[in-house]
Amino acid sequence: MKAVVCNEYGTPEVLKLIDLEKPIPKANEVLIKVHAASINSWDWDLLRGTFINRLIFGAFRKPKLKILGADVAGTVEAVGDSVTKFKVGEEVFGDLCAENWGAFAEYVCASEKALVHKPSQLKFEEVAALPQAGVMALQSLIDKGPIKPGQTVLINGAGGGVGTYALQIAKSVTAVVTCVDKLEKLDFLKALGADHVMDYQLHDFTKKDHSYDLVIDVVGNHSLFQYKRILNPKGRLVLVGGTSFTLLQIGLLGPLFSIFGSKKLGLLVHEPNKNLTLLIEYLISGKIKSVIDHCCKLEQTADAIQRIGNGTVKGKVIVLV
Repeated sequence: MKAVVCNEYGTPEVLKLIDLEKPIPKANEVLIKVHAASINSWDWDLLRGTFINRLIFGAFRKPKLKILGADVAGTVEAVGDSVTKFKVGEEVFGDLCAENWGAFAEYVCASEKALVHKPSQLKFEEVAALPQAGVMALQSLIDKGPIKPGQTVLINGAGGGVGTYALQIAKSVTAVVTCVDKLEKLDFLKALGADHVMDYQLHDFTKKDHSYDLVIDVVGNHSLFQYKRILNPKGRLVLVGGTSFTLLQIGLLGPLFSIFGSKKLGLLVHEPNKNLTLLIEYLISGKIKSVIDHCCKLEQTADAIQRIGNGTVKGKVIVLV
């Protein structure tokens, strides 16, 4: 099989498309013939070898994950002896970030707990875009108490995968949403439902005279004190991603500030595939849609990841295998 392999940290130029042996599923695994995979910002961070990811995966010198790609959609090619949930020929999808990743390949093995059935009325690229970004967006909005109608939400880095899903879900309950991103994405975000938009290159949202019930930050490049200033009483910050310094600061000090005050500041603790069936219902009903910037071939994965790193993608990029 062909796979995009990462043997060293660096820019997308270090990725190589090579031939490997087709994997064999273990007793509790299924072998998936990959039809579509989506690229997340996490793939970029893993490729670049950010400090936080080297710490999480215990891989300081060389990448532990040789084949990136967590979101996968495809057809079951074979099943292990213990598998009861799926049969050969069924269409499945899910987030493999709690497994061994590996979606940027023609085949990948995954345990059955990481997968759900793909509804026949949805396309492979639609569902491949959903698992990681959609679940993170939904977690941000409901895990510590669901967002309510009329509440104010700010999404920093709103033009990517997590942001576009979070915007749509928040608007489905009539929250008032402010989206922060670069100028070329603002009209797109307005069309997707944003009530207010802000160009981060011209304005620092933490210095504006506005406060919010919920701040979802995918970029994470401000200090704890700046976030605290723009939260309403009982408001909360959910940090989805960001610089190593910001992640460490919020991770270590956020709980202390939350204990001694009404404002809650914390990191998103991602739970892969949580409430994925609910997100499927949202897709089928039209409450949300998967915003796909473009699709590419497996051999174009490196260029697509570079675009993710450049921050020019609107929504998701899908790798069609």
